[in-house]
Parts: sequence; C-alpha cells; structure tokens
Amino acid sequence: MNAIDLLKADHQTVKEILTQLQESTDRAIKGRTQLLQKLEMEVTVHTKLEEELLYPAFKAAGNKTDAEMYYEAKEEHRAVDSLVLPDLKVTDPSAPEFAGRVKVVKELLEHHIEEEENELFPKAQKLLGKAKLAELGEQMAARKAELKKEVGAALKQDPSNQAA
Repeated sequence: MNAIDLLKADHQTVKEILTQLQESTDRAIKGRTQLLQKLEMEVTVHTKLEEELLYPAFKAAGNKTDAEMYYEAKEEHRAVDSLVLPDLKVTDPSAPEFAGRVKVVKELLEHHIEEEENELFPKAQKLLGKAKLAELGEQMAARKAELKKEVGAALKQDPSNQAA
C-alpha cells in the first residue's frame, strides 16, 4: 500500500468515527467516551505519520507554494491536536456543549481531509512518484504499528481519558 492510500484509509476511519460521535445522543456517555478515545488515537497516529514521513518528503520535493501548503496542513493539525480536541476531551459527554464541540471538530477535520485529498495528495503524487510513495507507505505501515502501541499506552495513562 502506498502512503497516499494508507492515509486515505485513515481519513475514512476518522470520518466514520466522527459521524458516529455526531449521531450519538447525550445519554450515550460510555459510547461517546469510547468513540472519543478512538478518535484521539486515530488522529494522533495519523498526524504523526504525516508529519514524520509524508510532509517532510513533500516539502523537500516541492517549491515555495508547496511549502505554504505544508505549513497550512501542519497548522490545521496543531489547531485540532492542541486546541479543539483537548477542549472536547474535558467536556462532559452528556452536556450540550459536547455535541457542539463534536460538530466543530468534525468540520475542521473534514475540511483538512478534503484539502489533503484534493490538493496536497495529488501534488505529492506528482512530486514524489510511485516508488517514493510505495517506500513511504512501507515506512508508515511499520511506524503506525509502533505508534498505536505508544499512543495507546499514553492514552490509557491520561486522566482525561477515563470514563465519566
């Protein structure tokens, strides 16, 4: 599997989790808590894969316009990872604010996914070529397995991830 296919599969997983979260009710506290943990795991691992492997290769192969796309994508990751997701994690899953924050996270992530899939990924395919994307895909698959273990362990120790 090449890097782009792997990342698109991750995008699909994240979109499915977001849809389930948005469709959940304020009475589904346990379900919302579990979905939020899954979302955090998927987003954290996916972000690290992109920022460690794809984005640096993309930036190195591209020009100034591509560098701007690189920095925009990194900034969108930062907004989700540092601002929006932490707020959602400390929101009571039965509170009305939870649904509002889920909607914002969903909109931000879907916007980011759309930009990547319609702009960054096609450009990366042209800049990097099939061989490099296949090589990155292999590296990502191996790194993803490592990250799932690391991030999973870290999330289990995070007190904000304990069920309400």
